[in-house]
Amino acid sequence: MQETRLDTARIRAARRVIDPIFLDSPLYRCDALEPELGCAVSIKLETANPIRSFKARGTELVASQLAGNGSRAVVCASAGNLGQALAWSGRRRGLDVTVVASRFATAAKLDRIRALDAKLELVDGDHELARDRAADIARYDGIRLLEDSLDIETCEGAATIGLELVDNEPSFDTVLVALGGGAMATGIGHVLKAFAPDVEVICVQPLGAPAMTHSWRQRRVITTDSTNTIADGVAGRRPIPAVLDDLLLVADDAVLVQEASIITGMRMLLHHAGLVVEPSAALGIAAILEDRPRFAGRHILTIICGSNVDPDTYHHWVSS
Repeated sequence: MQETRLDTARIRAARRVIDPIFLDSPLYRCDALEPELGCAVSIKLETANPIRSFKARGTELVASQLAGNGSRAVVCASAGNLGQALAWSGRRRGLDVTVVASRFATAAKLDRIRALDAKLELVDGDHELARDRAADIARYDGIRLLEDSLDIETCEGAATIGLELVDNEPSFDTVLVALGGGAMATGIGHVLKAFAPDVEVICVQPLGAPAMTHSWRQRRVITTDSTNTIADGVAGRRPIPAVLDDLLLVADDAVLVQEASIITGMRMLLHHAGLVVEPSAALGIAAILEDRPRFAGRHILTIICGSNVDPDTYHHWVSS
């Protein structure tokens, strides 16, 4: 197998740096989902932590490195969850954190970033405009720019999820991973290909934000002019070439799902598993719903990657 940018020894070492509150997240079989889905379903629950997403696994590494070398400030662009994670990790280590986000981002995520004492700058555009602005701030102020999925720490932090999967002697046949910038997919995929190569790694993206999936299928970067999805956490338009190169080595497939299936997946996770999840976290369930024959009789594991939602919007989705 060709080499990705990730290193297994560094991934194992990452577990000694990441706050234990973000490690060893719950992993369990969810029998209540199985009658409607037609397959065995296990869940890796990445929301049972202070920021309710997996992102701090990566920001813990970045913040630790910055504090260790005497740096005092860092900036990132975020749809919400990365910003919360960086604010949490940075506050613990005395770092000045700036987060750039779209003013159209989920309000609950923006409120939480502010509550964690980060400076929040909003732009009148989407996540890609926020990325551009964050890069400008980093250059002007001479501070560290954290780029999700490009910075290897974000991928190797997420890869610790993969270690927890393989250390539990996996019985599942397939892992369904939400695909946005690619940090979680490449991180988990790297570990599974190294230690459980028979497990199929399938990335799932909304039909309304398909850039990385199209890029994976065509083996070259494909950008889009816009996105149209409720799954804001994975709504990127400009895939990063180096991340795509890694994804091509570790993903077995990449699929697109419709908004209606995402909402149904959220509703099922609430009613059958008691889980409030954001749209990105329901992508795996949506993939099963849209292709039941493919997954029938198999043991599927899906990563529940985030649960930061606006209550009113969430209730509208699950009650509609």
